[in-house]
Amino acid sequence: MLFSELYSTYYNAVARILRSAAERPVDKKELQRLILENAFGESLLTIEPALSEGRWQLLLPGGSSVLEKAPEMPLTTLQKQWVNAISLDKRMRLFTDEPVLYPDVPPLFTEDMITVTDRYSDGDDYEDEAYRKRFRLILSAIRKEQLLRITTENRRGRLVKRVILPLSLEYSEKDDKFRLIASGKPDGGTYNLSRLKSCSLYNGEYWKEDMKTHTVKMRKVTFELYDERNALERSLLHFAHFEKEVERLDEKKYLVTISYDRDDETEMVIRLLSFGPMVRVTGPDRFTELIRERLRNQKELFG
Repeated sequence: MLFSELYSTYYNAVARILRSAAERPVDKKELQRLILENAFGESLLTIEPALSEGRWQLLLPGGSSVLEKAPEMPLTTLQKQWVNAISLDKRMRLFTDEPVLYPDVPPLFTEDMITVTDRYSDGDDYEDEAYRKRFRLILSAIRKEQLLRITTENRRGRLVKRVILPLSLEYSEKDDKFRLIASGKPDGGTYNLSRLKSCSLYNGEYWKEDMKTHTVKMRKVTFELYDERNALERSLLHFAHFEKEVERLDEKKYLVTISYDRDDETEMVIRLLSFGPMVRVTGPDRFTELIRERLRNQKELFG
């Protein structure tokens, strides 16, 4: 692994302890605090006794570091190559105009080395300057809890203006699109960034606290999944960006419940139908009727 939150946490936590111990001795209370701040809660059971009992010979009995200098954790050549490769991703320009680069090493891989399958070809245009500005404005508004005025186009081609409180941004690997999750009046919604006609900060009469009460209305669908032809793994990957629960019924059958934005209902119907006989929708009744209606329309269309 090049980078791993799980496997690098211990190293970072111990490095933080040693940096503190290089300045002044750390007692048991300070040691526990540093572990909790830089590692997992259960890490107390591993790191503290290993350091205090001398199994990891890094602290002296009085709590001082055995090192003369504070530890450093420079990136390896392989890690630098990985960072360079990620910096070449067009989506990195959404966050910064100057991604981190290490000119002394080549990238680990380039975009032409990767073939992406099962992805729509009409993804967002990350090289569009207007798109980048909207993205950064929305990201800043999320962090600062600022209201936004957005203009969208409805199904009839009419422009609709809304005042929203942005909550989060989500990325769909399958669609190659970013979407904005927001609360607002009369209710919240999900908006594709590429479909926003305009976006600006709003300083009008609405209050953020009032807007928070009008959140996105989520819906759920439950279905039985038969794990044949690797259907379970494919479905978990297919619905990776949705909140879901999976219950094993027997060796081959699973019960899956997925939460989705009501604006995604048509897409959810299409996605579930793509699994064919491996999926049987069990509820709610409204959703099963949507499945039946879609199948009837397909039968009429193709005779």
